[in-house]
Amino acid sequence: MNEDIAAEVSFSEIREEHLPEVLDIYNYYVLNTTVSFHTEPLTLPAMRESVLSGEPRFQSYAIEYGGELQGYVGIARHKNKQAYDSSGEISLYLKPGCTGKGIGEQALQFIEKRAAELDFHVLVATVCSENERSCRLFFKNGYERSAISRKSALNSAEGWISRATRKS
Repeated sequence: MNEDIAAEVSFSEIREEHLPEVLDIYNYYVLNTTVSFHTEPLTLPAMRESVLSGEPRFQSYAIEYGGELQGYVGIARHKNKQAYDSSGEISLYLKPGCTGKGIGEQALQFIEKRAAELDFHVLVATVCSENERSCRLFFKNGYERSAISRKSALNSAEGWISRATRKS
């Protein structure tokens, strides 16, 4: 990763004023790719519900670089069952022109640190198998394919990639 970029990337909890830009970033992927698993653009209220859960353990963070919002990263509930309370699902989206610069890797490291502080044991990323760049990012950072659900989504095969945040 470029150390100059690393020094300039910052993270802050997503606030109401971030929502329009976060929505634009996410909806770009809905409209132009298959990676989001949504087939219709989200509305502002739906995005608000997604990234501002109100639950202290499940938070989303704005990624800023060069004084501008470049994406967001967050931890959401993986499954609403007690046995999964120590598991979190990562979401990471960057503006299209912001990929390939090491910002995603820094965001992943940031959210892993937050996950450990919040006592998560496992992080899961549901990654569309067509999203090769995202797969490479997670594999490079120690994640393993833990499940594949072939053609269960409308768009393509989907896979789950996970990593333990600490050893039991």
